[in-house]
Amino acid sequence: MAPPRDDTPRYRQIADELRARITSGALPAGAPLPTEVELMQQWSVARGTVREAIALLRAEGLITTARHRGSHVRPRWPVRRLGMDRYKTETRQRDEQPAEKATSFTKDQGIDWSAYTMDKDFAEVPADPTLARLLEVAEGEPLLRRHFVFRSHGVPQQISISYLLLAMVGGTPVADPDNEPWPGGNIAQLATLGVNVDQVREQVRTRMPTPDEAKTLGIGDSVPVLTITRTMLATGRPVEAAVDIVLPGDRVELDYVIDL
Repeated sequence: MAPPRDDTPRYRQIADELRARITSGALPAGAPLPTEVELMQQWSVARGTVREAIALLRAEGLITTARHRGSHVRPRWPVRRLGMDRYKTETRQRDEQPAEKATSFTKDQGIDWSAYTMDKDFAEVPADPTLARLLEVAEGEPLLRRHFVFRSHGVPQQISISYLLLAMVGGTPVADPDNEPWPGGNIAQLATLGVNVDQVREQVRTRMPTPDEAKTLGIGDSVPVLTITRTMLATGRPVEAAVDIVLPGDRVELDYVIDL
């Protein structure tokens, strides 16, 4: 009796085999994939079929492709655990001022301060309707926008676009990008201005990344991102809004406890 016919398109068969080799570890992080010519010969297919398979794996975020270098397996980063106590790292920096520098990001990543770097861009902008609602100010209120890309060991792990009231931080060290990264992050920064954050609100969503986000974070366009809209408050008054914090969905695990 003849075996059942496999109607799966050839490019998917190629992608399925390569994916299995990647997930099993037979092709470890950083390893090169077989060349297009090698795959064409192995599978007796045209170059276009091989390229469809490679494009599928790249869209899934499993591989990266560079001109003249071919395709390589992407590193698989440890899953981060975003716990409820993550901001206590920053309140300790504010209240206890320990010798070891840290932020909630370094806690999430499990890295030392020396492994933490960032890209940063500061600008003054007016509050749009969303920011005006979050910060409880009038539309058009001057704000300081801070666009960060957080890196662990040089690899981009998180995008954060946060806003502070310019009337509160303008002309202070908080508004100087040369002071970033700041041990203790926003919470320790604002404490230097006499503003003690005592509550953090976060709204978490998932979506597909924009092309710029996928490029910045080094993920495929089929890898979803986790977005967090965050508001920090001091005695009930909003003092900072992040719209949004963007994280690769394949590197994040939410970890929380509900007491009943």
